[in-house]
Amino acid sequence: MTESQLALRHKWIALTNGRIALPDGIISGKAVVIEGDTILGLTDGGHLGSETAQLDVGGRLITPGLIDIHIHGALGHTFNEPDPAAWDIILRENARRGVTSLVATFAPESIANLARGFDFCRKWMNEPHPGTRVLGAHLESPYVSPAQRGALDPTSMRTPGDGSVEPLLAYADVLRIFVLAPELPGALDLIARLDSLGIIPAVGHSSAKDEQVLAAMCAGLRHVTHIWSAMSSTVREGPWRKPGVLESALVFDGLNVEMIADNRHLPYTLMKLATKCIGPDRLSIVSDATNGAGLPTGTRYRMGSMEYVVGDGVGMMLDNTAFAGSTTLLNQMIPVLRDVVGVPLVEAIRMATLTPTRAIGMDASIGSIAPGKRADIAIFNDDFSAWRVMISGRMNE
Repeated sequence: MTESQLALRHKWIALTNGRIALPDGIISGKAVVIEGDTILGLTDGGHLGSETAQLDVGGRLITPGLIDIHIHGALGHTFNEPDPAAWDIILRENARRGVTSLVATFAPESIANLARGFDFCRKWMNEPHPGTRVLGAHLESPYVSPAQRGALDPTSMRTPGDGSVEPLLAYADVLRIFVLAPELPGALDLIARLDSLGIIPAVGHSSAKDEQVLAAMCAGLRHVTHIWSAMSSTVREGPWRKPGVLESALVFDGLNVEMIADNRHLPYTLMKLATKCIGPDRLSIVSDATNGAGLPTGTRYRMGSMEYVVGDGVGMMLDNTAFAGSTTLLNQMIPVLRDVVGVPLVEAIRMATLTPTRAIGMDASIGSIAPGKRADIAIFNDDFSAWRVMISGRMNE
């Protein structure tokens, strides 16, 4: 009998004999009790009655389901493809890894293609599907600095004030995060509009100075895309040092920050600096995984008109001049924080669960093991491969 069949015969299901990751600590000796799609709470194992199905997790780590708020794809497919088969492959693979919710991230392309992609995303979110739940769309928009485009397609670059954004804003119900460069003409007006529509304005792929970031924060900016990647740092103008987006992310408490913790994009020293300056309540880890995730080294893959290659554990431009997203999914980044950076395990887990849900305003319903929250739970082996994954109280099978 499967765990799902067992649960159907009982009013409750309890996860027993595990180490439970709470926001402020990891505890043992308790069971996580679930009714339907909701977490009821924690109790002593000896208090469970015959109405409760018990799943002994064998001492493994029980965590909230992981939340990836910046991921483009996996296994040869991206969210830019308005194709049910492509999305199904990406979402099943993420669920297999313990990621129970994500924000589907779109790379810049034509406005018409982006609008088609958001329309597909809207329909997907309104229908039941197996695999990881999609919480909305994250757009690395065309409105970024060409000088900081990194691996983004240069033919898609636009300016915020050119009037092209209207078809995208028609999907305010789908868009959760919108990345742009605040120094571009028209950017502050667009940031204010995004904020008024409930879309999170994010700075990324930007050459802005700190005063431009501050002005954008006054207009509603509150998120920073993949720290150190495709962003300005301190420059000198005559004798004066002018901080950039990087320093703003490290210092300004009003900004939530993403970090790609694949041990490729950033060396130990920079990851350590970010965790020290920003801390686990403002710093989320994200995969920024592309369609190269899960593919062998040397495999070439495309995003729009751009072609990349899976390098040594990371996506690369063909000429090796820049990274092209990661090829590591989120569960594999927690051991990097713990073992390479020295982040306490409870904080590393929080940076992949509660912190990202706070950044997108969904922490009331997901992101931690707490009474009344949705029963999205991952049970991990010591190497952070997922042993079992529960989405809305049902085991992913």
